[in-house]
Amino acid sequence: MLLSNDNLDFLDSLAANNNREWFEEHKSSFEKYQNEFKAFHSELKKLMVQHDQLDKSKVFRIYRDVRFSKDKTPYKTHWSGTFGRATHYLRGGYYYQIEPGKSFAAGGFFGPNSQDLLHIRKQISQFADPLKAVIESSDFKKYFDSLQGEQVKTAPKGFSKEDSEIDLLRHKQFLVYRHFSDEQVLDASFMDDLNDTFRAMRPFFNVMSDYLTTDLNGEELKFE
Repeated sequence: MLLSNDNLDFLDSLAANNNREWFEEHKSSFEKYQNEFKAFHSELKKLMVQHDQLDKSKVFRIYRDVRFSKDKTPYKTHWSGTFGRATHYLRGGYYYQIEPGKSFAAGGFFGPNSQDLLHIRKQISQFADPLKAVIESSDFKKYFDSLQGEQVKTAPKGFSKEDSEIDLLRHKQFLVYRHFSDEQVLDASFMDDLNDTFRAMRPFFNVMSDYLTTDLNGEELKFE
């Protein structure tokens, strides 16, 4: 399953004409290329379930919620989709976005709640080696380069700025990204490349899942 060059051209045109009048005039094109992306997403899911357990799969709407935004343009200028992992014991989520010149795949922990974030930080402070082994590995750097996400400027509350793992403890988000050129997106191997990228997130997800599903003694937490 391929994404067509015409599909990216449509997104380019939408970015240059982001208004309801133009969109209504090109509604049939929108529906055609949206269906193309939905078909791509469905095929990608078939590959994903061969190496992970998923419980949610979603293609996001192109319509923007502008109620609380200064930017009142009505439409997104990209396609995007997500896959959620199944059960309390498999943490992390997959996301990807297709936009001319700005396509990327991402995964991780975008907004952990305060309880989970504190638990992750305690685990890292006590036992960072598994996470460091993953993010410092050549396989990880091949796809993602480094761990990303918002950070606090100093030591988080309850932790010392002298902690040897302070660079990791500052994280409020734990994310990985890989960017794709338009040439890569339009290549026949893109779906496999995207699937491989998501598969490469698994060691990171495995460590973070272990942090979130065990106590500080390594005993399994129980979930209803």
